[in-house]
Amino acid sequence: MKGVYSLEELEKRIGYRFQRHELLKQALTHSSHANEQKIRKSGDYERLEFLGDAVLELLTSEFLFYEHPDMPEGKLTRLRSSIVCEPALAGCAKKVELGKFILLGKGEEATGGRERESIIADVLEALIGAMYLDGGFSVVREFVRGFILADSENKVFFHDSKTILQEMIQTRPNQQLVYELLEESGPDHNKEFTVQALLNDKRVGFGRGRTKKAAEQQAAYEAILLLKEQEKK
Repeated sequence: MKGVYSLEELEKRIGYRFQRHELLKQALTHSSHANEQKIRKSGDYERLEFLGDAVLELLTSEFLFYEHPDMPEGKLTRLRSSIVCEPALAGCAKKVELGKFILLGKGEEATGGRERESIIADVLEALIGAMYLDGGFSVVREFVRGFILADSENKVFFHDSKTILQEMIQTRPNQQLVYELLEESGPDHNKEFTVQALLNDKRVGFGRGRTKKAAEQQAAYEAILLLKEQEKK
């Protein structure tokens, strides 16, 4: 199954033109597509994801080291974890609709793989790995700072958004927070949960994840951002 848009369109969205387009195509190739097309195992995105994960962690560490000169190591580590966690990366990837460019097999396409956060986040890391090989460190640094680190202050809430949200609610009288499971789909080895956060029966957050807790964390994160925005008004 082909992706929805062309590689050239993706290059426009990320602001970088590849010299070696085979790297970009590999970064977008899921193992299910590689299997169907009888592409060798090393032709899917997993090796590039391995590289991109390391590059992203280094660049995020470098950014936080200089951005927060007085922050202790423990807090730096937690903040970095918040920025590069799966829901955060998937959110960044959705800004350029990365899921629409992924090359998936028919089975993965049919089960909603194009919208699955675990896949989208992995492909984003593979894209970073491909950009590093194609254009070098300075190119990737610019991309990561523009697309992933731009709102790093908000991403700190990902680390334990449920606890942070609960603390915010406790300061508000007569507010009741409930997490409601909307859907549980997929096979046992690859479940996906959809959850909404309700504040006095009004939806304030929505989340998906491979576990119910992960989905609740994302829903709580959305709720935190909404409440903070309301406080500014």
